[in-house]
Amino acid sequence: MTKTMGYRDWRWLVLWWHIFFLLWSTIDGQTRYSIPEELKQGSVVGNIAKDLGLSSSDMFDRNLRVASEAGEQYFSVDAGKGELLVNDRIDREALCGQSASCVLPLQIVIENPLHLHRLEIEIKDINDNAPIFLTKEMFLKIAESAAVGTRFSLESAEDLDFGSNSVKSYTLAKNECFTLKLKEVEDGRAVPELVLEKPLDRERKAVHQLRLTAVDGGNPVMSGTSQITITVLDINDNFPVFEKNTYKVSLHENTPKDTSVIKIIANDADEGPNGEVEFSFGSRTPDVVMSVFEIKSLTGEIFLKGDLDYEKATSYKIEISVKDKGVPEMESHCRLQVDVVDVNDNTPEIILTSEPKPVREDAPSGTVVALLNARDGDSGNNSKVTLSLNKGSPFSLKPSYSNNYALVTNGALDRENFARYNIEITATDSGSPPLSSKKNIAVTITDVNDNPPVFTQPFYNVYLKENGVPGSILYSVSASDLDSGENAKISYSILDSKVQDVSVSSYVYMNADNGSIYSMHSFDYEKLKVFQIQVQAKDQGSPCLSSNATVHVFILDQNDNAPAVIYPSSAALGSLSHQRMPRSAKAGHLVTKVTAVDADSGHNAWISYRLAEATDTSLFTVNQYTGEVRTKRAVSEQDESSQRLLIEIKDDGEPLQSATITVSILLEDGLHEPILELRHKTSEPNRKTGRITLYLILSLASVSVLSLVTFLILAVKCIRNSRSSGSCCMRRSDCDDYKKPNRNLQIQLNTDGPIKYVEVLGGDMMSQSQSFRSCMSPMSEYSDFTLIKPSSTTDFKEVISVLDASLPDSTWTFESQQKHFHCKEVDERQRCC
Repeated sequence: MTKTMGYRDWRWLVLWWHIFFLLWSTIDGQTRYSIPEELKQGSVVGNIAKDLGLSSSDMFDRNLRVASEAGEQYFSVDAGKGELLVNDRIDREALCGQSASCVLPLQIVIENPLHLHRLEIEIKDINDNAPIFLTKEMFLKIAESAAVGTRFSLESAEDLDFGSNSVKSYTLAKNECFTLKLKEVEDGRAVPELVLEKPLDRERKAVHQLRLTAVDGGNPVMSGTSQITITVLDINDNFPVFEKNTYKVSLHENTPKDTSVIKIIANDADEGPNGEVEFSFGSRTPDVVMSVFEIKSLTGEIFLKGDLDYEKATSYKIEISVKDKGVPEMESHCRLQVDVVDVNDNTPEIILTSEPKPVREDAPSGTVVALLNARDGDSGNNSKVTLSLNKGSPFSLKPSYSNNYALVTNGALDRENFARYNIEITATDSGSPPLSSKKNIAVTITDVNDNPPVFTQPFYNVYLKENGVPGSILYSVSASDLDSGENAKISYSILDSKVQDVSVSSYVYMNADNGSIYSMHSFDYEKLKVFQIQVQAKDQGSPCLSSNATVHVFILDQNDNAPAVIYPSSAALGSLSHQRMPRSAKAGHLVTKVTAVDADSGHNAWISYRLAEATDTSLFTVNQYTGEVRTKRAVSEQDESSQRLLIEIKDDGEPLQSATITVSILLEDGLHEPILELRHKTSEPNRKTGRITLYLILSLASVSVLSLVTFLILAVKCIRNSRSSGSCCMRRSDCDDYKKPNRNLQIQLNTDGPIKYVEVLGGDMMSQSQSFRSCMSPMSEYSDFTLIKPSSTTDFKEVISVLDASLPDSTWTFESQQKHFHCKEVDERQRCC
């Protein structure tokens, strides 16, 4: 009754463990297939897509692939059908040897997003190996005195197959003296023994030839044979005897060489040579055992010859043979089992299941970068591995199952600060002392267009000389972008803007590749002094980013304009001007005042006057700064009536520019004598000459009266139109072919050292500004002011008369509806404006 209850309890215990295993397998969620070994290449194992719940499009899009933990790629996936196929020959014996279970672990890697599935393939044994004897011919020596029933151990056959496909039974060819018996050993194997059924008679038959056959339990049955040769000997009828049939010993895998493992003791009841024994390893001992252990033949002591490695072999089963020295030799066998104890001698290993891919710098936290696995060849706590990352990196490890980890981002990434991370991962086991290893994983950060181009300066000042060559380079701006690739490629352009109501693109153009700015034409300081250019740098990213900068262009004046004489003549340079003066003039008498202007600015516009030639250099002098022509002494009766003066006007520029004017002065006896335009000396006056002179005087008087009337009419109109202003405007008559109205002029009195000069700025709505200047000396007796002609290419038709120089140091403005002005000659103190 007690036995029955114990049996039931044991049965319930087995059932409970079976249910627990099924539950554990379900929770683990691993897929398992079973296939026989030696399947043909291309054989279908199972539909992995169906079992994992994936469609055909998912397999293509997510790049399903197989990663084998065994190192050899025995399986592949049919991307079209989703079937797991045999990729190479599978030999169970080569993979698992005599192990009861043969399972190949696989990892199914699915990308986008990354997932890992564990798959187990159970390899079932088939009867593809016949039993074989390591020794094709066995030799036995049996004394003829051997008693009936004596047993002789034979070499057992080896079958690489497992279970029922391994060796099942032995048969012995029919003979008259021997039969075959099977002896079970401790590991369940059957060892054949030869049993003597009849006494041996050496004299009748000294040698017996037997055939031993080993048969396996497969279907079809396979077998192997060995030839047994038995030599019958006399005497020595006692076998050596071991103290134990089986010896067991344990060794740590780090046991040093030459360590004594165990000493085997065997005794022989015979005396003399028949009782002397020698020890050796069995004839079937593998070479791997021979390389690790050695036995002393006389003492039976076994020493460690090589290195133990728990990861290669957890135990060794060694057959020990002992023979005596009798004739014939008597031999016995025992078994030695050496168990290897694991020590923490294997460094943990980090294996990349999926190579890291480049990560965008704007990737969110938690983005999977790579999959990896930790392994340790030890067992127990020595094989438990933990992974850690170096501090300071924006990555972390996310564990999944069975020592598998995912490397994920856990912080913000910035390629401009760190374009590449070398992540150091440390694997540490739980052994004592713990062992660790490191692995560096390089992760590249890909660029995102998050940085606009930046100019080296927010604005640039460019100083350009006027009259430059068109197409010459003005300046080169430069911008940089912290991004890379297309995001860092910069193109330059000019933003559209207006310069004097004209698009800036008509003045300059820009090289889009290098940022160089070129002039479209030559610049004239007198027309344009300063303008600005808005430049833009834009990258090639998507979306593109840009930034702007301002380029201020300052035109520098060059001395490219010669002084222009505006009084007493508005004609071409070197023209002749006629003046008159009374013979009663005293020293210092103001004869005339030469007024010239220079369209340049600064020192280039400083004008000086010099008397270059004169009929009588002792009579006249020219003020260097004002251009006033005065008498140096009183006029005498001996002085010629016609005097010619050549006056040179020079500016202060480099190179120097100059102009000349010839002044013809007529000396007359009375204040009311008419002034001749030109007086010719003749040797004899006659009536014809007098008539011509009269006609000239009448014509000149008529023109003067007509001009005076016209001036008075225009002055009255001007006063009516501008009563509220302090300036005087003159309007041309309808008969003057007026075509361009709305001209504005501004007269400004400035001082520059000892020289005072007036700038007259003028321009209509459709032309460049124009400038006029007159220089005068602060010591001038009369300080006469003269309005000069514009510095542009448009000249006045007639010369403007002398102005009163008693003008305050201020700026005043007058407006005119005509482009040209005309003032007739008036007295020295009379104003025209």
